[in-house]
Amino acid sequence: MIEQLSIFAPNTKGSMVSLTKLISDAGIDIYNVVTNDSAEFGIVRMLVTEPELACELLTTNGYMCKLNKVIGVEIPDDVGSLSKLLQAITDSNINIDYLYVSYSRDSKTPLAVLHAPGYAEVEAALESRGYTIVK
Repeated sequence: MIEQLSIFAPNTKGSMVSLTKLISDAGIDIYNVVTNDSAEFGIVRMLVTEPELACELLTTNGYMCKLNKVIGVEIPDDVGSLSKLLQAITDSNINIDYLYVSYSRDSKTPLAVLHAPGYAEVEAALESRGYTIVK
């Protein structure tokens, strides 16, 4: 499992630069960012090199922040690979809360990042179908 930062941030001009600057000034590398917005606030999800430190830093600077466990699944860089992963998830009777696709710097392949209940069962089900889980 991977630890992901979930940050509740105002949907205002300059908000993302302030947030990312705090993290980068601390020497923490951001691997990916996904944002979901609403009229006034958004949820920013990040994978970073030092999630605990980043969460502490952001909280100290007034952000509502928490760490979430997510599952990283390497998928081939081929047409239909995401659909095949989703079919494997469906066939395993797994319900996912959310999913986004990033890129693994280590394996140089796409990385599906998903949040679902029952992490150990999800990982076991996907590994039994030949998927590599990022730890």
